Formats: sequence, structure tokens, C-alpha cells
Amino acid sequence: MSSADRPGPPAPVAPVEFAVDLSAHEMLRRTHVMSALGTGWDPAAALRGEEEAYELLYSGLSEEQQRLYDELVSAGVLPARGGGHAAA
Repeated sequence: MSSADRPGPPAPVAPVEFAVDLSAHEMLRRTHVMSALGTGWDPAAALRGEEEAYELLYSGLSEEQQRLYDELVSAGVLPARGGGHAAA
């Protein structure tokens, strides 16, 4: 078979629009999450608990730890707390 007898590359195919609507699935997922949390879940209390945990995490730091903490805050890795310094 000579090169003249071989078929050329296939013709390009026009793109086909493809879309999937996941909004119904997302609503179902949220319903399951809220059901799993239960009726006694208090989002404000959960946020307060998280803040208290962060305050404990960054409390009582040594000088070196404080320096690293301040460096991470200034680099934007950690959020500033208590005026930019970890709690003593």
C-alpha cells in the first residue's frame, strides 16, 4: 500500500456540550449532613469551641515558638489572634 492509498487523518469532530446538574444531589447531601448533626447541634457553640481550642493551641508558647507563630502570621499562613500574638 503506497502512501497515496492510505486514508488521511480523521476529520476533526466538533465539540459537544456536556453538562451535569448536581444541585439535586447537593441538596440531598446537605440534608444528610444536617440529619447526621441532629437537632441538638448548636453552630454558635461549635464555633466558640473551635476558638477556645485555637486559643489553647497557641497559648504558653516559648520564645522560639512565639517567633515562629509571629512569622507564620506575617506570612499569612495563620490568622492573627489577640493582636497578632499568641495568648500567654
